[in-house]
Amino acid sequence: MLLRVRVTLPDRPGTLGQVARTLGVSGADIVQVVVLERLGGRAVDDFTVVWPGAARVERLLAGLAAIPGVRVDGVWRAIGAPTTTGQDAELLAQVAANPADGLATLVDAVPGLLAADWSVAAMVPVDWASRTGGGGATVGHASWRTPVPPKLPEVTPLRARSMTAPDGGHFAVAPFGRAGLVLVVSREHSETLTPAAFHSTEVDRLAQLVRACAVILGDRLDLVGTPPVSANP
Repeated sequence: MLLRVRVTLPDRPGTLGQVARTLGVSGADIVQVVVLERLGGRAVDDFTVVWPGAARVERLLAGLAAIPGVRVDGVWRAIGAPTTTGQDAELLAQVAANPADGLATLVDAVPGLLAADWSVAAMVPVDWASRTGGGGATVGHASWRTPVPPKLPEVTPLRARSMTAPDGGHFAVAPFGRAGLVLVVSREHSETLTPAAFHSTEVDRLAQLVRACAVILGDRLDLVGTPPVSANP
């Protein structure tokens, strides 16, 4: 299976090589490395690896923990192929080419781009700010593998951010800026795998995609959740 492994490590020569060798010795085949952050002598890297399904992840965690200064922030299952720099542009092109299904295209694609489990376009009442306890969100469109009903976090106030649920699951949210719409992306905690929280660079990427799609789709977003008008008999 395809795994995403997030590691915080000292930003000095040789440490990245140690991590890569440990992954290989543990049985992981590295297919991509993405540097999320380099700050204050530390780096945060995402490794996408092919992992033997029968092997125990504990072996991998133990090997990485033995490297001085290395911390494993999360290991979770990735959906789809590793991300590339052109995928965001390709997604926006697909949205522009077929705006009638543009929102569904975005919602269905985002979990693969951010190594998440599912995503939904949720709607909050336009008067959420005046309501006690914020605005309860309803689902406008859900991706494959979204639980029914999905356990949505409190998305108000509407701003791009990450959050963690009491059960250890993680969310990233980004508002469209109209119609009370917000995109919610989830990484679920499991008994065997513990995902990392959404990094600030991932939240920024999500927010940029959502803003671009809002510009492309325009007034179509105001119709999300509106019942279709049936033809007169």
